[in-house]
Amino acid sequence: MAQTTDVIFHEQQQFRQWWLWALVLGDVLLMLGLLGYFTFGPVGANMARSGRIGLLVAFGAATLFSTALVALLAGSRLITEVRPDGLYIRFVPFHRSARKVPLENVVKVEARTYSPIGQYGGYGLRRTFRGRAYNVSGNRGVRLDFADGKHLLIGSQQPNELAQAIQTIRPQQ
Repeated sequence: MAQTTDVIFHEQQQFRQWWLWALVLGDVLLMLGLLGYFTFGPVGANMARSGRIGLLVAFGAATLFSTALVALLAGSRLITEVRPDGLYIRFVPFHRSARKVPLENVVKVEARTYSPIGQYGGYGLRRTFRGRAYNVSGNRGVRLDFADGKHLLIGSQQPNELAQAIQTIRPQQ
């Protein structure tokens, strides 16, 4: 995201849920353990060479996938900026550059508590039939309601400050 000197609000968040990290890291450890057991343990020792190679490839691929998932979570971050010319969101590594959110049709800006799983089906980039959500941590954020009935929720650890910053640049209706 290009930095300007006129940033009114800036926040960068990463996935911090302990249970998510435990699940993903547990999966990696499980894959490594199964890989070792079926390759070098009693099952692998009694298997034909071709069977061991097949298991090695299968569990090796699963371990690489799990490790890639850990790297993706570790490298993901949500960057929210409010500048005089607009609201910008970038979800690294999914957005190559910041996305400007049009504020012309916003009818309401509200700092709120929400249920990431109950209302949006989880964390990350989420779409529902009524709108979108960007959330990586916690259950607080800012919801923008648009004139067409859709909404955008931006997860934030500082929802009141973010809402106030958006209100300062929002075109008055």
